[in-house]
Amino acid sequence: MSKKNFADCERHRILKVLDFRLPTSFKWVGAILVILVFILFFVRNQFPDHADFIRSIGRKVFIIGLMCISLSRDKEEDEMTIAIRAQSYAIAFIIGVLYAIIMPYVEFGVSNIIHSGGETYKELGDFQLLSFMFMIQLGFYHTIKRYR
Repeated sequence: MSKKNFADCERHRILKVLDFRLPTSFKWVGAILVILVFILFFVRNQFPDHADFIRSIGRKVFIIGLMCISLSRDKEEDEMTIAIRAQSYAIAFIIGVLYAIIMPYVEFGVSNIIHSGGETYKELGDFQLLSFMFMIQLGFYHTIKRYR
């Protein structure tokens, strides 16, 4: 295989991954999953023995629901919406990194002020960071799309 042929093959694979979108119907699938998780979080108090298990499953399903909404196509997908989607992912990434750096210190300071005790420093969890980034991405995407 020649070098140029190999490069073209790799470029085609990368573009195939970058252009990946779920069908439009997955917006509804994601929304239903998110709503079901909210209901599940209220119901889990009825089952105290399985509350941790329900919480861990609910968190994963919530992230999957947000990802389905984020990756699904619009009804009218064009170059502008693709550019807006890429821009919203970049904004969400930057804000997410800043949130991950700053928020643990803010929580540490506030908890020490409120409890006036030796509170410990806590890192952010993956659920908190991923859900924050997906919500930021979806918020910016729909806001920028509305005002284009």
